[in-house]
Amino acid sequence: MESNEIKKIIPFDDIWNNLEVLESRLLEVSSSSNEYLTSISQYLIKAGGKRFRPIVTSLAGKFGKEKDNISNIIDAGVCVELIHIGSLYHDDVIDNATTRRGVESSNSKWNSTLSILAGDYLLARSSELAAENLGLESVKLLASTYAELVEGQTNELNLAFNFDQNIDDYLNVIEGKTASLIRTSARLGSLASSADSDVIEALSTWGWNCGIIFQISDDILDLTSDSATLGKPSGNDILEGTYTLPVLIALTKDRGKYQEILTDIREKNIDIENVLIEFTTKEIIDESKEVINEYFNKSIEAIYSLKNHELFPILENINNYLINRTN
Repeated sequence: MESNEIKKIIPFDDIWNNLEVLESRLLEVSSSSNEYLTSISQYLIKAGGKRFRPIVTSLAGKFGKEKDNISNIIDAGVCVELIHIGSLYHDDVIDNATTRRGVESSNSKWNSTLSILAGDYLLARSSELAAENLGLESVKLLASTYAELVEGQTNELNLAFNFDQNIDDYLNVIEGKTASLIRTSARLGSLASSADSDVIEALSTWGWNCGIIFQISDDILDLTSDSATLGKPSGNDILEGTYTLPVLIALTKDRGKYQEILTDIREKNIDIENVLIEFTTKEIIDESKEVINEYFNKSIEAIYSLKNHELFPILENINNYLINRTN
């Protein structure tokens, strides 16, 4: 997600000013009296990132009655981003990753144990911040969301290299590992600004569907973008045995052909770069986008009651952007 592009979609200076404050708060909240821990836990924060979840939180905060309660809305964004970054430390250990966001992964730079501890620390700090400033409902929401993240990640690992999984299995995985936190990003921002309950529910459902769009788009980009753009190897999901939507659609087209290709990749009989094109045909990508469009329609339906709000077109355009970046 290019920052200049997303800024065109969200033409509110206060959102971007809030994001600058959020960067400082991320470093402040993640600091430890142990300088060694601080250096590790802030490593991926300083590596940058889309900050998509805090952006969603800040937008949702503009729908409430107390939208001028900026400090709580920013802290809500800090909480969701700390959970997101903390989970990345854990993911890199699970995947034995060597790069993340274009830099050496934390588990490669230090080791897996320290990477896990840094992730744990950020998760703990997120909970502490929510307890101090956002209230019990937000603490419970963050805890249940992280449980969903873990369930999604566990399901994904359980399905690794499994040719019998289907698209519903895949959707169940991404609902847990991605949609849940983007839903919570919207919900936490609207809660922090004391939005009406129907608005909170509408934004939460929008966030859920937006999260699914976000992840499917990312999974398409994993197959269609180069390593420099991704900040990690192209086709990395396939190498890890994570069969995403385009791969599962390919298997429905010609199971024998694609199962043989995937087996050869797993057994290192072929270089993945030479066969990625097999999973990115126009037919496969078009069918993947048909699934995205279903969730786009669901997301707009969820917020139809907010159609007269000045931010309605922006929520719609965010989803359009997530779809169009795969073109």
